[in-house]
Amino acid sequence: MISVGIFGDSVTKGVVFDAVKNKYSLIKESFVNIMERQHSLSIKNYSRFGCTIPIGIKILKRHAAELNKFSYTILEFGGNDCDYNWAEVSEKPHQQHLCNTPITIFCDKYKELIDFILKHGGRPVLLNLPPIEPKRYFNWITKGYHKINILTFLGEIDTIYKWQEMYSTAIEKLATEMKIPLIDIRSGFLSKDNYSDYLCVDGIHPNEKGHFLIFKALQEKAAKGLIP
Repeated sequence: MISVGIFGDSVTKGVVFDAVKNKYSLIKESFVNIMERQHSLSIKNYSRFGCTIPIGIKILKRHAAELNKFSYTILEFGGNDCDYNWAEVSEKPHQQHLCNTPITIFCDKYKELIDFILKHGGRPVLLNLPPIEPKRYFNWITKGYHKINILTFLGEIDTIYKWQEMYSTAIEKLATEMKIPLIDIRSGFLSKDNYSDYLCVDGIHPNEKGHFLIFKALQEKAAKGLIP
């Protein structure tokens, strides 16, 4: 049986925001679960809610002995790395603030992660990032904070989208430079007339429909023989 290891954040973990219960929860029909069921894969999912690339490296290194046993190791990071401490931004909007993992450090750490997998006999596969819906995400992150202050820091709401897109593009470039397979999950969302319909109310987590889009992207890649 083909085995897959997955290291990433809440997207690969299958976290969605349940509007009825008003809390985050795990979705049964996540793209990982659909993959495992429909393609008879053996999947070990080490993804963690809120995970950044530096934390991901620590998690992956604890499972170094397993890497050469996986047919593929899927990686999905960046959504939390590009995020800010919005409480600090809200209080001091005119000061300089760094995101969780600045882009140069993010790229260096991602290279380190890929090299570690290759060194231990693994076969890494990268995912780029699903897009965020900037207005919805802005309203989400400003809850309980000074909305005007955060907007002052950003300059415009669409800055959130552009900033997150930069990290997704960096992943794509990294895959090209290091000759690592990449699965484009972002385009599936952007090809829709209203891609926000595929995201939760927070504007960043794919909902059940969004997870099915991601599954279709992986399935399309599999049909080309690049992954199982």
